[in-house]
Amino acid sequence: MPRLAANLSTMFRETPFLERFERAAKAGFSAVEFQFAYVFDPADIRSRLIDNGLTAVLFNTPAGDWDRGERGLAALPARRDEYRTGVGQAIDLALELCCTRLHTLAGIVAPGADPEAMRRTYVDNLRFAAQFAAMSGIEMLIEPISEQAMPGYFLSSLAQAADIIDEAGEENLFIQYDLYHRRFEGPDLIAPLETHADTIRHVQIAGWPDRHEPGEGDPGWRGVFEALDLSDYAGFVGCEYFPAGRTEDGLGWARPWLRPAGEGTA
Repeated sequence: MPRLAANLSTMFRETPFLERFERAAKAGFSAVEFQFAYVFDPADIRSRLIDNGLTAVLFNTPAGDWDRGERGLAALPARRDEYRTGVGQAIDLALELCCTRLHTLAGIVAPGADPEAMRRTYVDNLRFAAQFAAMSGIEMLIEPISEQAMPGYFLSSLAQAADIIDEAGEENLFIQYDLYHRRFEGPDLIAPLETHADTIRHVQIAGWPDRHEPGEGDPGWRGVFEALDLSDYAGFVGCEYFPAGRTEDGLGWARPWLRPAGEGTA
């Protein structure tokens, strides 16, 4: 039975970030993920998790200046030191929140950039991050992101991700499989899951192509849930979508996999 995690960076956005933990718990979630939370006191986040009976299952390492269009640093040769400092910051926060998985963003390929130099930097940085994280029992994840959603992103396919993981050679480096991004490549979401089952540690979901709630118009995600039930997948399914309206009003699709609304809150 897939375990759902509310993405607090995209859901419950009608309220400030720290208030979203309680709303997620009241809606029936037992786990949360988010993109970034470095501007908050880690103790405040931890208390929100504890008070609401929630587990933090994933967040991103620092990704540069998001508001200026930066989408990660791991593959950018000129930002090596900044990236590695950010990895340490992310690990510190993960330990505070008892979170055992971190996603690290590669970055955008700038005009005139050398793809081979970026790949070498990416692999080298991933080795550093994975080795550093392994000392704290943390797994590092990389996510292929579609060109449609993030033009110019360095990592765009599952095959590329698997190849890079093989080259890096670290035992705690895995794939984050986002059904929304994969859907741009075709309707079959199950075959890629089966092909890369050994390296997938986190799944994310959103309706396609509008990135709202998963819906009946794009039923492929239901097959993925069935495949996860039949496999040994022990991770979570992160709900990284932007609700079409009030978050709670659109959770009908998720109700079979949520605990009774309000259960588990203080």
